[in-house]
Amino acid sequence: MSTTFRNYIDGVFADASDGRTLAVVDPSTGEVYATSPLSGDADVDAAMAAAAAAFPVWRDTTPSVRQLALLKIADAMEARADELVAAESRDTGKPLHLTRSEELAPAIDQVRFFAGAARMLEGRSAGEYMEGLTSIIRREPVGVCAQVAPWNYPLLMAVWKFAPALAAGNAVVLKPSDTTPASTVLIAEIIGGVLEELELPRGIFNVICGDRETGRAMVEHPTPAMASITGSVRAGIQVAQSAAKDVKRVHLELGGKAPAVIFEDADLEKAVEDLIVGGFFNAGQDCTAATRVLVQESVHDEFVAALAKAAADTRTGQPDDEDVLYGPLNNAGQLAQVSGFIDRLPEHAKVDAGGHRVGEKGYFYAPTVVSGLQQDDEIIQNEVFGPVMTVQSFTDEAQAVAYANGVDYALASSVWTKDHARAMRMSKNLDFGCVWINTHMALVAEMPHGGYKQSGYGKDLSAYGFEDYTRIKHVMTSL
Repeated sequence: MSTTFRNYIDGVFADASDGRTLAVVDPSTGEVYATSPLSGDADVDAAMAAAAAAFPVWRDTTPSVRQLALLKIADAMEARADELVAAESRDTGKPLHLTRSEELAPAIDQVRFFAGAARMLEGRSAGEYMEGLTSIIRREPVGVCAQVAPWNYPLLMAVWKFAPALAAGNAVVLKPSDTTPASTVLIAEIIGGVLEELELPRGIFNVICGDRETGRAMVEHPTPAMASITGSVRAGIQVAQSAAKDVKRVHLELGGKAPAVIFEDADLEKAVEDLIVGGFFNAGQDCTAATRVLVQESVHDEFVAALAKAAADTRTGQPDDEDVLYGPLNNAGQLAQVSGFIDRLPEHAKVDAGGHRVGEKGYFYAPTVVSGLQQDDEIIQNEVFGPVMTVQSFTDEAQAVAYANGVDYALASSVWTKDHARAMRMSKNLDFGCVWINTHMALVAEMPHGGYKQSGYGKDLSAYGFEDYTRIKHVMTSL
């Protein structure tokens, strides 16, 4: 029996006003299991009107009220953990046990973090900076936020969008990816219940399902003061161009091509162990995934052999299999993209592990390691977004930095060495928004996540991410 997802506007679930729908596919089988609305301009108008009407009420609540609402949302998510995990896994094919521990648990924790952040919203204290005049700084919510979440972490990215926005006093219109609406629609039900219980305006949180054109309509709509997207570089450029038409604030978290730089003195065993997870978790569909391994030439061959063996021992499979590290790629287009990179490899490349689809059903791809690559190869320069790790050899620290920084992305990186001074030099010289030392892919709510260059601008998580959803006003009074 097919499931039907619906939009959530002003506290009411509804189909698209013109009745259009999209098919939602289970990527572990490749079969349609649900439909969701293909929302058009009328639906976007309705959601924006609801958010705009609710915003002044929410803006004028005290931080303690916003904190209580977010804490209750976190508790309600925890109480419905099984439903959220099942919805997320069905949409993405992710292993159930890892979805619960590595995605839902942090998501709930992050909602609680931003509940605390709501109480920390303040401007600089009053002072006289000109004789006879007192200045104060007000830090205010920006208004209605149009937010577009990606398909790689639908649940987690929904939280990264709505939690700081609501904590700061904004109203939200959130669009999940067309391939993964399930958990976001369930979150709407959860949030709606909390807002109703607290007698708060339900229009502060709205969910619109649809495709790229729906997202464009949201960003180009005159109501939002801010557009926030996590997605591809192409999508980010389009959002920035659309938002420029009426000078909206823009928050972009886009692609990545994270280097993991392995020096000859590194703990190679730990590096292999950690990078298998860092490279293959979520089928490598992660902007921070350790996709690009750079190894000092003296230990290159030894490291490639160990990495290839570990990759061959890593399993992908069905969501209910507790022995798999990752599930399928998200959709047929993504399977074609990953396969295409491998099919087009240059002659000098060597596939040391994987390099093929797994099974005939669903979008599964084997853990893949490719070595012998050069800096200007397509697979080095472009984001694969699949379970594929490339390996390059470098001679010294200067070449390692040149190779690592020699791409258009600048989100995350890691350096592996026992030499503290070298780790510090590398962390200064690596041109990435995050540098991990002797680890890869650890995230905490208190620390910012976001990059430079074509990886976008703005931060998620942390007080820095929270501040992105506020505006600063100077008030000056004559004494």
